[in-house]
Amino acid sequence: MGVSLIQLLQTMVQNKGSDLHIASRSQPMMRVRGEMVKFDVPALTPAETEAMCNQILTDPQKMELATKMSLDFAFRAAGVGIFRVNIFNQRHGISAVLRLLTENPPEIDDLKLPEICKSVCSQANGLVLVTGPTGSGKSTTLAAMINYINKTTKGHILTLEDPIEFQHESKLSMVNQRSLGNHFTDFASALKAALREDPDVILVGEMRDRETVELAIKAAETGHLVFSTLHTNSASKTVDRIINTFPAEDQAQIRTVLSETLRVVIAQKLVRSADRRRRICFHDVLVNTPAVANLIREGKTFQLTTVMQTGKKDGMQLIDRAIVDAVQAGEVTYEDGYEAVNEKALILPLDPKNRMRPMGGMPGAGQVGGMGQPGPVMPGSTPAGTPGAAAAPAAGAPGGVLPPGGVKKVS
Repeated sequence: MGVSLIQLLQTMVQNKGSDLHIASRSQPMMRVRGEMVKFDVPALTPAETEAMCNQILTDPQKMELATKMSLDFAFRAAGVGIFRVNIFNQRHGISAVLRLLTENPPEIDDLKLPEICKSVCSQANGLVLVTGPTGSGKSTTLAAMINYINKTTKGHILTLEDPIEFQHESKLSMVNQRSLGNHFTDFASALKAALREDPDVILVGEMRDRETVELAIKAAETGHLVFSTLHTNSASKTVDRIINTFPAEDQAQIRTVLSETLRVVIAQKLVRSADRRRRICFHDVLVNTPAVANLIREGKTFQLTTVMQTGKKDGMQLIDRAIVDAVQAGEVTYEDGYEAVNEKALILPLDPKNRMRPMGGMPGAGQVGGMGQPGPVMPGSTPAGTPGAAAAPAAGAPGGVLPPGGVKKVS
């Protein structure tokens, strides 16, 4: 084997990547500031990919992978970091994705989250949802809020995760963290058990099915502060997603319960900055004021966006407005802003070329390279010119493991 998994992980960390992708019959790739970048190494054979994965699997995990054909777990590489791992089978053999996790829980202020993220943590009960597409930082936002509660409140925090991504040590609060597969078999049964474990705060990693949604709402209704996530692109759509999880005959009751238990919905997206050096997090914030509760109860959720437009004093904000403002300020390009907003009409007047939107792609699509394209990457070294990169490899990192050559940005 020409390169090891640890060498690939070291290179990804040195280049400020977030995810390592390995797949049979493909070159390894990493995601850097949202873009996929190829390592300058030959495609991995099925045997090489399987050997890489076996390096980090226990015997029980190997058996589970053989039975279920996919596997989720967390893995610590000494001197490199902690990674959330998903290994799965595809038509050419085994593939894996390893996402770098931050060992220390983040701070709300450091993430520049909306101020509502602090105030909602002081609530005695209710449902708090953080939503957005995969990879939008939902777990990071939740970890910052749990960390804030842990440092400011005396209580019992119970987390149900898949897997545990941020490790919280007990501070003012007692923190118990449980992971799917290791400490419980499914979210629904773990939530039922949680109600008998005297928690003040419950974190549910994801509301994946109707039963989990129902139990999370019940927990919020019975005096617990419940945090969870959904894959929705806006705060207003999140309310509809929850209600539509239930059959039509139950939806009136769910609307009533949700109008009483919901506290805040925060939808977020990561958008590349204009200089391509970072990604900016934008937020949609829906606060359950009496006006919002009334709309939910009466089934008029289509009016929630209007209330959010005028609810700034209550901490509400619209993600589309924030993205449009960033485009106007030059912080985000028009093309990236167009792709990120939900209501395209809001951003069309900012088109710098005053042209009609082409069918089937962003304006200017098809151009290769450009500002921010990652430079050459070799395991054990950091490419010159990478924004924010160190001038030399990290101590102990292998140098010159692979033949020199540039990585190629995926178009």
